Amino acid sequence: MAAFETEHSALLKMSSAAFYACSSFLITVVNKIVLTNFRFPSYICLAIGQMITTIVILYAAKMNQTVHFQEFDRSVFIKIFPLPLLYVGNHITGLASTKKLSLPMFTVLRKFTILITMIMEVFVLRKTFSQNLVYSVVAIVVGTLIAASSDLAFDIEAYTFILLNDFFTAANNVYTKKKLGSDGLGKYGVLYYNAVIIVIPTILASVLTGDLNKAIAFENWGNPTFTICFLLTCIMGFVLMYSIVLCSHYNSALTTTVVGAIKNVAVAYIGMFVGGDYLFSWPNFLGLSICMSGGLVYSYFTFYKTAQTEDPEKQQSILLEDTLMLSSKVGDK
Repeated sequence: MAAFETEHSALLKMSSAAFYACSSFLITVVNKIVLTNFRFPSYICLAIGQMITTIVILYAAKMNQTVHFQEFDRSVFIKIFPLPLLYVGNHITGLASTKKLSLPMFTVLRKFTILITMIMEVFVLRKTFSQNLVYSVVAIVVGTLIAASSDLAFDIEAYTFILLNDFFTAANNVYTKKKLGSDGLGKYGVLYYNAVIIVIPTILASVLTGDLNKAIAFENWGNPTFTICFLLTCIMGFVLMYSIVLCSHYNSALTTTVVGAIKNVAVAYIGMFVGGDYLFSWPNFLGLSICMSGGLVYSYFTFYKTAQTEDPEKQQSILLEDTLMLSSKVGDK
């Protein structure tokens, strides 16, 4: 698995992580405005708009030779699978949960992505984690459960969507890292072919479910503010996906997830005062604070370990040691 861990400079790692954090924060706010404030009826059509924007931008960039990625052929399907399925699953469940949950509860329940990412990296990328990281994840999960248990706006459908979104996000991050390291599609190829392969089936799904008709009949299309917000969220959909791929390229899948957790600290507390849909309770606030504290501790140990492995040879040694430890544990069982 050393092939997946090409070493990059600290500046590239931190700048790509900051870019992802800002993009994730902005799209969460804009999606919330479109889906909740304006009550846009179709999160599927919003996802389609983001996919089409991604295709148009990358195709235009390729024609201008600003970016480069391989031409389409049958091998692309094999190389990129299962990313398109994870891509659309992440998009749709993320938009659905954004619409149905308050910003603080959305960000709290998103913390399960960290636990799922750790588990998937163990099985898919064969990595192990220190006790400090494991304990901080436990704190995050405990805080999440405390906060969610006192949610006065409990909605089983919304909770189902957000937990599915956690799974799709974790799987997307892990497999994006794997594809970037092994299949040679490149950052732009992964983005472009993800959108190209899945956009037509998604459009068909929106037609069959009646979502497309609801979107077309939406009464606020003539509202300049809504139109600007809708176009902005389409553009931010591309920016977010690019930032995820960029962060995964320069960092690990786990670090990408950690950056999302750091961003959620700001979103959760801002959401208490902005949006008007947060219902305060002390258990909820306590759980939220425990969750955020665990996220910060987790982030500290993750970036601390990264800083201690700047030397490529040392990093290769750690990866080999982790793999041998995992193999010995499997052998003991």
